[in-house]
Order: sequence, then structure tokens, then C-alpha cells
Amino acid sequence: MRPRQRMRKNPRKRQAKGRSRLQKIAPDVKLGANVQIQDFVNLYGCEIGDNTKIGPFVEIQKGVRVGRNCKISSHSFICEGVDIDDEVFVGHHVVFINDRYPKATTEGGQLQTERNWVVIPTSVGKTASIGSGAVILCGVKIGEGSMIGAGSVVTKNVSPYEIVAGNPARVLRRLPKK
Repeated sequence: MRPRQRMRKNPRKRQAKGRSRLQKIAPDVKLGANVQIQDFVNLYGCEIGDNTKIGPFVEIQKGVRVGRNCKISSHSFICEGVDIDDEVFVGHHVVFINDRYPKATTEGGQLQTERNWVVIPTSVGKTASIGSGAVILCGVKIGEGSMIGAGSVVTKNVSPYEIVAGNPARVLRRLPKK
């Protein structure tokens, strides 16, 4: 029988107040009041509204605006060119895309830079809900109060209060306006 080992205190508990966070938040990020950000998050050049919660392993790039009272779940990627209105739910591992024809190199064989492509904007309306694992292509508008089914690939605009699902996402039904 092994001698009883003394249990060590959880170092995380000891550091709870004022601890060093495992986050990369650039100085140009605008955070509203009461924003909650979990560890392993990368934010730069974006704006996050009041009372929004951002889960772990999320990246939000420059130029993105996330409204108030939103929930961005873990492992999501919100790229440049995305505008998310208030009270939006973004499920786990949702991916936004901002380039229709991505390439690594130019015609001359050089690595592409920001000069070599154009961001195509995408918008998500108020109270919309995007299910886990969805992929949102660039240039689409997701309407107010709409719902995107888990695992869907959204290639076209979603009208307000529509439920869409599938690959490509298709309208399943319409929700009553609130």
C-alpha cells in the first residue's frame, strides 16, 4: 500500500482573482461591459458588445462586430467581414468564411497577402441562432430570428424567421414573428 500523498491545492483556484489569463486580446479590441471571455481565445481588431459570452478556443478577427447579449460557443471561428447583431447564439465549432475562391499563392507563386483578395461581408440578424458545426459562406445575410440547423452549410441568404438545415441549407419551415 502506498503512503497517502498530501493533496495539492488546485493552482487555478489559487490564481482565480487577478490571474494571468490564457488569452490573446489585442489592444485594439473594443469590449463592452460585462463581457465574459474564457481561456484560449484570440481576439484582435474586433468589437464585442455588452454582456456577451465567448467560449474557449474561439478566434474573432479584425473588423468583426459582435452585438450585445450574444453567446459565442467554443471552437468557433469568426473571420474578418462578419457582422453579428444583438442576442445571437453561435453554437460550437461554427465557421464563417470570407473568401469565395481562397488560394495560398498569387499567379506569380508568391504567398498571398491582404492586398491579393477582397473580404466579402456576411451579416447575422438579431436573435438568430446558428447550430453547432455550421459553415457560413461569405456574402450571405442571415435574417433576424432565423435558425440554422447543426452541421448546415449556408450558401444563400436566410430570410428572417426561417429555419434552414442541410448541405446546402434549405428552408424547412418559417417561424412566427415575435
